[in-house]
Amino acid sequence: MAYLSTGVKGYTNVSVASIEGSRTGPISFLANSFAAKVAWSKDGRTVFFGTTQRTEPRQIARVDLLPRTPQFREDQFRDLFREEPARPTRPADPPKEAPPAEPPKPDAAASADKTVRIVFDDIRHRISLLPTGVDAALEAISPDGKTLLLAARTAGQQNLYTFSIDELSREPPVARQLTSTPGAKVDAAFTPDGKEVFFLEQGRITVITLENRQSRRLAVTAEMDVDFHREKMQVFHQAWSYLHDNFFDPKFNGVDWVAVRGVYAPLVAGAATRDEMRRLLGLMVGELNASHLGVNAPAAGVTPTVGKLGLRFDRSEYEKDGRLRITDVIPLGPAAVAGLRAGEFLLEANGTPLGARVNLDAVLNHTINRRVEVTVANDAAGANRRTVAVRPVNQATENLAYRQWVELRRAYVAKESGGRLGYVHMFDMSDSALTQLYLDLDVENQSREGVVIDVRNNNGGFVNMYALDVFARQNYLTMTQRGGPSAPGRSQLGQRALGAPTILVTNQHSLSDAEDFTEGYRALKLGKVVGEPTAGWIIYTANMPLIDGTVVRLPVTRVEDSSGKVMEQTPRQVDISVKRHVGESYTGRDAQLDTAVRELLKQLGTRANGSSN
Repeated sequence: MAYLSTGVKGYTNVSVASIEGSRTGPISFLANSFAAKVAWSKDGRTVFFGTTQRTEPRQIARVDLLPRTPQFREDQFRDLFREEPARPTRPADPPKEAPPAEPPKPDAAASADKTVRIVFDDIRHRISLLPTGVDAALEAISPDGKTLLLAARTAGQQNLYTFSIDELSREPPVARQLTSTPGAKVDAAFTPDGKEVFFLEQGRITVITLENRQSRRLAVTAEMDVDFHREKMQVFHQAWSYLHDNFFDPKFNGVDWVAVRGVYAPLVAGAATRDEMRRLLGLMVGELNASHLGVNAPAAGVTPTVGKLGLRFDRSEYEKDGRLRITDVIPLGPAAVAGLRAGEFLLEANGTPLGARVNLDAVLNHTINRRVEVTVANDAAGANRRTVAVRPVNQATENLAYRQWVELRRAYVAKESGGRLGYVHMFDMSDSALTQLYLDLDVENQSREGVVIDVRNNNGGFVNMYALDVFARQNYLTMTQRGGPSAPGRSQLGQRALGAPTILVTNQHSLSDAEDFTEGYRALKLGKVVGEPTAGWIIYTANMPLIDGTVVRLPVTRVEDSSGKVMEQTPRQVDISVKRHVGESYTGRDAQLDTAVRELLKQLGTRANGSSN
């Protein structure tokens, strides 16, 4: 039996245990924290499994349980000319009857010949990573043992691929794409003959043929009656049990968790609707008084239908006269592309006059990516009236608005520092935010003397350590190509490193992994922290679906600082406390950024040319 286990420093590897009780132990020794899906080869001589580190591509590892013996296609050719034993020309005489004998005892030596006995000596050297070339997770091995079925992700879309592990194949092994649809594929498996693959996509069973990659839906329908009373109690017991077995604090923050079950069980039994049940579950988990808790309904899967133009309007003008006077045109938004300008009045959309009694969202409903004609003028009376075509988009305009916010603060820091300092902001701690950080640390920011790092209103994620690496790495070599400029060695060799002084800005809405980032920034002594203490919401958490689709948040991992103190409910402190007063944003000032700029300039001190600031 092969299984995954977590050992030293949280690294996950594969171990084996013999049913017969012979030698057992680990067979892989990777310093990776994530692994999944162990599968045996058909002959039992090889184990495959998926392995990765966070934010790195997933890979398929192969462990040979016996020293690997090469196979040759020439041997198959010789087998074609091997002589067969002579066949008898007449039937042999039937054997004489003999008294029944006792069944033979198993021959240990013969059994050993047919059983794979793992050679543990030097097994750590018999691991390899398959060159799939894609971010792949293992799904299954074909019945003939020659093909791996992979679920790979490229450009944010998951699809199924096959990868040959047949050593006698005439073609080099490459990942061959099977599917090309946007939905997630789960529970993929080969048919017994290995010619087709079944998988679930968007709740439906799909079958695809390996040879021509033609897919079809499997017509499966069923009716299901659900006894809500029994189901809600099962949901309740599931939620309580998951927290009982996995909550990061075995003492449940001082709460008698068994007693809590006794209090809420009769309340849930009286719930008349699923919403009532979830509200009660929310109250129950709230008894634990911890962050990262919650109970959510199943994702509704509602697709936005209201088109967005990428405009902001004068609130006072609308409240006074019901007029839509444009105050901001979001860069790269539909209105900006169409040439609308701040100061103009939006008079009509698709022929509908706009005013105090007209809901613009209702007019723009079901217009995403469709042609919409809008009429604008220089004033409310219609001076220089003109009509232009725009193509509204979905909520992507919210991201464009955020990017405008970032660029405004970047310009603010550059102005307040006299062009000496750069600025970056991390919206959250996701892999996409990390990628955006790499983009924002562009040539302009790299050329500044220092950079202000802003994690205000960052609600967390998981990439704090990767982001910190960019600011913690120091250059120790300078490389100069003949005729070219000198450059830091890390940058020349392709490793991301700022290599300049920084300062960090936080506030009370910096949560979770943003707080881990703040802790790391201080522990590594990268610079001062300005603003407000963080929230103190610091637990590593997972989402756990229940039987009816309800999702309960499961805080499973305690996080401690370098001194061993639990960080949950302990906000990360700042070196320089600065609060933004109510209404400050309307003045065009940012006291926290002002302080950060002043302190970082003080740290930088005298300029290289001898002048000071």
